[in-house]
Amino acid sequence: MEKSKKFIFKQNKRLICIVLTVPILLLIPLIAMLFTDEVKWTLFDFIVTAILLLSVGLTFEFIMRKVKSNKFRIAICVTLFLVFLVLWAELSVGIFGTPFGGH
Repeated sequence: MEKSKKFIFKQNKRLICIVLTVPILLLIPLIAMLFTDEVKWTLFDFIVTAILLLSVGLTFEFIMRKVKSNKFRIAICVTLFLVFLVLWAELSVGIFGTPFGGH
């Protein structure tokens, strides 16, 4: 039984890291809010950010498991990362002026 637990952990190590990284990253603005008035996040901001980070991370994991060619993996992951950055920028400061933009 012990060997199967080790196998499952080794197999899902990246997935566990992704899931644990999201709350760690969310601690950054939470701690910043304690020290400055410049950071003003609401519960909704934390929820949206958690969903965005988790969905991107899980999509990266899916790509790593399903796409066999390294060239395609890199191309898809770079594209996904760029889409993430654009979404992040739009949600935080509204660079495109959509109704989803912050402030």
